[in-house]
Amino acid sequence: MKDHRTRTAYIDVEQGEGAAIPRKRKRLSREERAAEARQAIFAAASKVVGQHGYADASITRITEAAGIAQGTFYLYFDSRQALFDELLPHVGQDMLRLIHDRVTGAMDIYDVEERGFRAFFQYLKENPGFFRILNEAEIAAPVAHSKHFKVLTDRYVESLERARNAGQVKRFDRDELETLAYVFMAARSYLYLRYVKGKSTARSLPEKVIQTYMKLVRDGLK
Repeated sequence: MKDHRTRTAYIDVEQGEGAAIPRKRKRLSREERAAEARQAIFAAASKVVGQHGYADASITRITEAAGIAQGTFYLYFDSRQALFDELLPHVGQDMLRLIHDRVTGAMDIYDVEERGFRAFFQYLKENPGFFRILNEAEIAAPVAHSKHFKVLTDRYVESLERARNAGQVKRFDRDELETLAYVFMAARSYLYLRYVKGKSTARSLPEKVIQTYMKLVRDGLK
């Protein structure tokens, strides 16, 4: 018997009063098809770079993971490097969306920081290849690395500045906030290396480490 899954892969089902009625999927526009193809390439590149690193992330490996022809790749990116120059900022947006969702509704800067800190490590737990994409980008994709850290730093400084204007950060001037942002971001990286990366038993940051970090944040920002 033939597997009907392939035949119906592009069909939605509309429920009626009787049996389910198959309904053809809406035809995508050229722009929508292009967006889907680019997203498939980014997803495949994230997986391949996260597993093999930039040096061994060939176009062949990426297109095979994406399920597309190599010729299709060149419709969207001029070269492998052109893809790498966009990869980290693209993947980084997924992380930032998760963090934004988790910090929404936070009571103050300390609540924001703890929620964001936990969300960052939750993202790494669910996407273990991200850390390799991030770290190797400094050499393999410096354009992407610079873009990513500019976005991160700008958002961090904006959050700290709002807290400062609200009287929650009293010990630091406005021109010191960028330094604070880099200190907090660096702490995430080194704590990941010490307590999470390469651990076979768990990929979660120990609760004691989180509480120690937050003690430093609370005492330091007051």
